[in-house]
Amino acid sequence: MAQQYKVTTRGKLLPFLFETLATNGGWSKKTVKQRLQSGSIFVNGQAQTKHDYIIIPDDVVSIGAAQRAGHHTNTQQVKIDIIHQDKDLIAINKPAGLLSVGTAKENKNHALALLRQQLSHGKERVQLWPVHRLDRDTSGILLFATSKEVREAVMDKWGVTEKIYLAVVEGTPKTEADTITQPLRLDEKEYHMHVGTHKHAKPAITHYKTLENNKKRSLLEVRIETGRQHQIRAHMAWMGNSIVGDERYGKKGGRMGLHAMRLHFVHPITNTNICLEVEAPSDFFALLF
Repeated sequence: MAQQYKVTTRGKLLPFLFETLATNGGWSKKTVKQRLQSGSIFVNGQAQTKHDYIIIPDDVVSIGAAQRAGHHTNTQQVKIDIIHQDKDLIAINKPAGLLSVGTAKENKNHALALLRQQLSHGKERVQLWPVHRLDRDTSGILLFATSKEVREAVMDKWGVTEKIYLAVVEGTPKTEADTITQPLRLDEKEYHMHVGTHKHAKPAITHYKTLENNKKRSLLEVRIETGRQHQIRAHMAWMGNSIVGDERYGKKGGRMGLHAMRLHFVHPITNTNICLEVEAPSDFFALLF
């Protein structure tokens, strides 16, 4: 449910938000601006994005979701948002609810197939190889290569690629910032990642820091050195702060609070620095309330 605040003095929206959420609520000014720009600030039930919007006494300002995207039930109509494209690499902003690649049950409605369809013209079919994957309910940056050789070149340096996520978790971490080094082992029958020492477990390193919290839930910035399947989800659950909406490792409900925000790496062909970043959608930030 959205938090609501009643206006007592005429003024502009952004200063009101700074005083209410930053000065008195512990938010950063950057986060306040992000909420406003993403359309998750409402005045009397109407979304407002203008920082100088005039508010008057008895207006009600609330923070919630502009339009809750939920799962995409008709993914064939989804236009893939391309955030980087060159002859070797293509990066997209994958919405939550969309598979990264196909499965035996679903071999058409996934990001790889939709991107190929979007980029292909006539009989000229674009060839793409996924460099990595995001879980269906994780939004954010997903990278593809136009050849197997480029894919392998990027993967060879994946350990030093900067991979940063935003995560909304249940509760408040006991330590504001920390590193989790618990190894992970995938149970393929249960499709569940087990945390802890085991002869088949593989190393996994997850760094996190708390950006904000409201006691009930917290927003974390998470950086992973490794890229194990379900790594962040399993590590957060092990810590006692499962990802919001993560039915497998936590509690069911709504979209999952995980967004791949930043990817920074060296282009394997041009040797240039590629730094990609996408803001989380408003329905992600709404999970905090």
